[in-house]
Amino acid sequence: MNKKELKKRKKLLLELISAKEYRPMKAKEIASLLQLSKGQKKELQEVLDALIEEGKISASKQGRYRKAKERKYQKKNAVVTGTFTGHPRGYGFVSVEDEEKDIFIPVESVGNAFHLDQVEVQITGEESENKRKEGRIVKILSHGLTEIVGTYEKSRHYGFVVPDQSRIQQDIFIPQEKSDDARDGDKVVVKITSYGSKNKSPEGIVTEVLGQASEPGVDVMSVARDMGLPMEFPQKAAGQAARTAQRVQEQDFQGRLDLRHLPCVTIDGEEAKDLDDAITLTRTWDGYQLGVHIADVSNYVQAGSALDREAFRRGTSVYLADRVIPMLPRELSNGICSLNQGEDRLALSCLMKINDKGKVVSHEIAETVICVDRRMTYTAVQKVLDGDEKTKDEYQDFVSMFLCMEELSGILRKRRKKRGAIDFDFPETKVILDEKGHPMEIKAYERNTATDIIEDFMLLANETVAKEYHERNLPFLYRIHGEPDADKIENVLSLARTGQIKAEKKKQKITPGEVQSILTALEDQPLEPMISRLLLRSMQQARYSTADEGHFGLAARHYCHFTSPIRRYPDLQIHRIIKDVIRGRMNPQREAAYRESLDQVAESCSRLERRAEEAERETVKLKKAEYMKAHVGEEFDGVISGVTGWGIYVELPNTVEGLVSVNSMWDDYYIYDENAFCLTGESTGKTYRLGQKVTVVVEDADPATRTVDFRLKREEDR
Repeated sequence: MNKKELKKRKKLLLELISAKEYRPMKAKEIASLLQLSKGQKKELQEVLDALIEEGKISASKQGRYRKAKERKYQKKNAVVTGTFTGHPRGYGFVSVEDEEKDIFIPVESVGNAFHLDQVEVQITGEESENKRKEGRIVKILSHGLTEIVGTYEKSRHYGFVVPDQSRIQQDIFIPQEKSDDARDGDKVVVKITSYGSKNKSPEGIVTEVLGQASEPGVDVMSVARDMGLPMEFPQKAAGQAARTAQRVQEQDFQGRLDLRHLPCVTIDGEEAKDLDDAITLTRTWDGYQLGVHIADVSNYVQAGSALDREAFRRGTSVYLADRVIPMLPRELSNGICSLNQGEDRLALSCLMKINDKGKVVSHEIAETVICVDRRMTYTAVQKVLDGDEKTKDEYQDFVSMFLCMEELSGILRKRRKKRGAIDFDFPETKVILDEKGHPMEIKAYERNTATDIIEDFMLLANETVAKEYHERNLPFLYRIHGEPDADKIENVLSLARTGQIKAEKKKQKITPGEVQSILTALEDQPLEPMISRLLLRSMQQARYSTADEGHFGLAARHYCHFTSPIRRYPDLQIHRIIKDVIRGRMNPQREAAYRESLDQVAESCSRLERRAEEAERETVKLKKAEYMKAHVGEEFDGVISGVTGWGIYVELPNTVEGLVSVNSMWDDYYIYDENAFCLTGESTGKTYRLGQKVTVVVEDADPATRTVDFRLKREEDR
């Protein structure tokens, strides 16, 4: 491309990206919009790179291009807008949209800013090699928090609430008449009425008393309420659920494929009550006929209804340490929508014909009626597969089906591995509680062949559905997982090479297959835990999108969430799209309406999923700390799971993680090497690095802060 042609194309592309109607797109989306040929796509990248170099456009971490913002805030004394995040030690950070690095706010420059406030910041110190950009908060634009959860401390004529969130430094003053009769030590929810000033505390009203912190369930409830999780269903939504028939009606069968004659099972954990997927499977002369049958929730939750609005507001069911906060009322989630044994149920089924190589050669997505013959557990199916005679006798009519499932699952897993899907085998946590909610045992959740079977079948259905709707070119919600951060992945590869691990990438960007090859090469190597963790941390977070950008971790070109509409809103949303197509209702007006609304659905569901994950993680951390409190002074073997300037994190075999502070490492002064992920003793040269095995002693555990403190075992401990 000559200079004249490049200049012309830069002008045209900049006009497109600067247009009011333009939304940030990836290069392949721009190419599709402009209907470029394969050769022209390479030239498009050249033009985009040139515009970035000139500072006229910018690219997000996800590779979406937009017009570059004027970067006045790079200069000292410039004023910018962002979100303030408090720190327990009093200082904080302000994140600015489209900027990778936050602005550091020293304690004396925080002013009256509250955690999550939208603020204006004046730049007081420019960024350097060893120093963040610094700022001073000059104006509070809006408050991000309106409610907080904390512990009520009662005085004679008034009270204070100490926030559970350590990021909130100020206690909340509560006038006596606004205390809702809270007792000293109660966990409460407070509505903030005043955010205070330099000489005045923030003020609030107690809107809900959760109970004493020691009462069963109050600790988990406090975390849930602090995260803003909705606990009760609005009256209209609850009323709609209560009026829903609990048996399938004859008129609902009309136009559906009746599959009740097929042997059908659900396979879930022992505690599961919201059963949204069932399996039928038969062996054919040239392969398999697999049916993945998903609860037809959309038949009972109409778009735009009170139930639908509340499901959208929740986004997902949340599985906390001691309870489930469902997306839908229990009359639906555990009742008419749940694929319960012996009950006729409406389903949306993905019926796949699969050859002996594990390839889907044909499929049909259909509205169906099914009846589950057996409600199976992973434990029972595994016993059958292991040859337990008593269990085989109990489920003798289904033994051949389970063996066929194992066979097909193995083929699918092998096929997925061959294409390069990544398998990070890090254990999840299982918390076992007593009737009062106290942790009796913390252990790694055990995967087995039975859990793999369901995972493999659900993945296949999700890919099959996503591929069909990509080919139909209709508005749809996809589950996408972007490529790893290039700089982070290069650091990991360099580190792997120092350990004589073959860690190469053929092109500029690494492929999923290359990541999996590194993991395979690492098996049983000393560096395995370290490199595996770093590879995982270099990965992007999966999210929902209207653009079909593929799933890096699964090495899948097309992927969506189709299989859990009882507990995930995106699945419910795409069920509606699929049924509109099946029933011939996808006219231009409806298609346009979907295109208008789905971006918001994708953004909201991704955000609510992150909130749910954080709530689940925090309640598990709380129970881990409570469990370890009974083991203070005891020794445990563990693996270093994180290295920082302030210490090393150690993970035990039961998945509990705790901090060994550098202050407790008494034998030397330790220096942190950020690139090598290690701490090295200045005098002794002793090194502690990621993945290294160590023995620790439990120093302390605090459920209130959800932290566990370790120290390294000393000679005198022996």
